[in-house]
Amino acid sequence: MKLGVLVSLSEAEALERKFADLKKYGFESCQLCSWNPAMWTDENAAAVKTLSEKYGITVSGFWCGWEGPAAWNFYEGQLTLGLVPAEYRATRIKNLCDGADFAKKFGVTDIITHMGFIPENPYDPNYMPLCIAIRAVASHLEANGQYLLFETGQETPVTMLRCFETVGYNNLGINLDTANLILYGKANPTDSLEVFGKYVRNIHAKDGLWPTNGRALGEETRIGDGKVNFRTFFEKLCELGYDSYVTIEREIDGDAQTADILYAKNYLENIINEVYGG
Repeated sequence: MKLGVLVSLSEAEALERKFADLKKYGFESCQLCSWNPAMWTDENAAAVKTLSEKYGITVSGFWCGWEGPAAWNFYEGQLTLGLVPAEYRATRIKNLCDGADFAKKFGVTDIITHMGFIPENPYDPNYMPLCIAIRAVASHLEANGQYLLFETGQETPVTMLRCFETVGYNNLGINLDTANLILYGKANPTDSLEVFGKYVRNIHAKDGLWPTNGRALGEETRIGDGKVNFRTFFEKLCELGYDSYVTIEREIDGDAQTADILYAKNYLENIINEVYGG
């Protein structure tokens, strides 16, 4: 099991500080995240490759954002997120393909994103156009030798599984965010593995609380303070034979973020060592 952190792509000097900190704190990997296509240059790709080799940090995936509005709630989110909204779909298909090409330059095979609120009803008129758009991205990534990973959260596990079956490409996978399934009120992360466990290729270790109203997501918390049962989660992962990347995510800023990430590292290492016999 390789513990890492979600790292935002930034200019070379700031990025080097981030890689140096990962090494200092004993992390082995990171996911690189960017929502800005202007950053996806040959120069930045070369910098990522150089820093990865210099500090011995594996870049386990590229979290690829897209252009246009994004509202992280149950109302406007339906209209703005991912490839679901038809008016942004063509631009975002290009964003994901361009981001994949960028990541290929520093050897990353797993491209991660939110697809949006995938319709639960397969007869919804927006369902098949979404699946066709996903096929276009999956086809591009397949030619690159890459996987397209859906980040969990905005759909039930069965809805995601159905979408995979409809799209029909073998290079689809899951970046399972443990908190998102709870924050969006969609599933218990341990139980979700019964539905789509074989597709999981990376984990966002994050914690949070269930929603308390019909408009806003639940509240993210420090790992260990929310509703994710990480012991049962890792026990199930172990049963499934998962022994790959676990990427800590804490969506706050500053010194408190660093403190919570280091707390999470110790918290998760204790559980993983007990479950996996490390």
